Amino acid sequence: MPNDQSPPKPVQARRLNCLLTVRQAVRLTPNMIRVTFTSPELAELSPDCAGGHCKIMLPDPGQSAEEFSNGYGDGKKPVTRTYTIRHARPEACELDIDFVAHGDEGPASAWAEYAKPGDVLGFAGPGSPKLTAQDADFYLIAADMSALPVAAASLEALPKEARGVAIFEITTEADRQIIDAPEGIDQHWLIHRNPHQSSNAQVARIEGLDFPKGRICTMIAGETGVVRSLRVFLRGEKALSRRDVYASGYWRIGLAEDAHQKVKREETEADEAAIARTSGER
Repeated sequence: MPNDQSPPKPVQARRLNCLLTVRQAVRLTPNMIRVTFTSPELAELSPDCAGGHCKIMLPDPGQSAEEFSNGYGDGKKPVTRTYTIRHARPEACELDIDFVAHGDEGPASAWAEYAKPGDVLGFAGPGSPKLTAQDADFYLIAADMSALPVAAASLEALPKEARGVAIFEITTEADRQIIDAPEGIDQHWLIHRNPHQSSNAQVARIEGLDFPKGRICTMIAGETGVVRSLRVFLRGEKALSRRDVYASGYWRIGLAEDAHQKVKREETEADEAAIARTSGER
């Protein structure tokens, strides 16, 4: 039977609620845009907050930086999305956020596509990094493009002697990134050219792994259908401890973030029931 003990809550990082100004925006790969932000308040961040989530509040289309700044916090709720802090440099009052580039399909992607120095948005965060275990025997990391920033930040925070496997699903070969991961992490890059169609490649690869003995910790994120399959497999069939399995759906094919969040809780409850049935049959 798996250990269903809930994971201990990590120490919460100092949270900010402020305006950020774009310092620069670069096309990191064909389908990823990195925006570097600055604000005096970022000096209060911990450099270890990379990999933590944050909320960004977006200006309306056509709204100037001055108009948004003047109206920020006046009670009107702007469009809000959840993203990951890729790097934090409090000594320079900077942080980086990576955006998947898919044109005008979503408000955050559309904003990042045209971001330029001097643009602003609202910021709230950070949350705690997702992978905090430093003593596991083996790490399993899996992510699609949407979760590549959190996966990369998690890998770069691991001890240099860490061992494990990282499986990334990207849109094109040119979307591969250089990640400063421990040498003992075996990286695999899978190509899935149409993210709007479901893919079983990550699931198949992970189900075919030779899982070693010892403590296994995971950081899995991306499209919800893939994540749900992996959560049930790892917690149920492989009987990994609940506290050691981070598996979170960041988005779902055909749903905007708001709609996705509404069904996510119900699906998580269904997954827990399926895990209980599977582990009970072992």
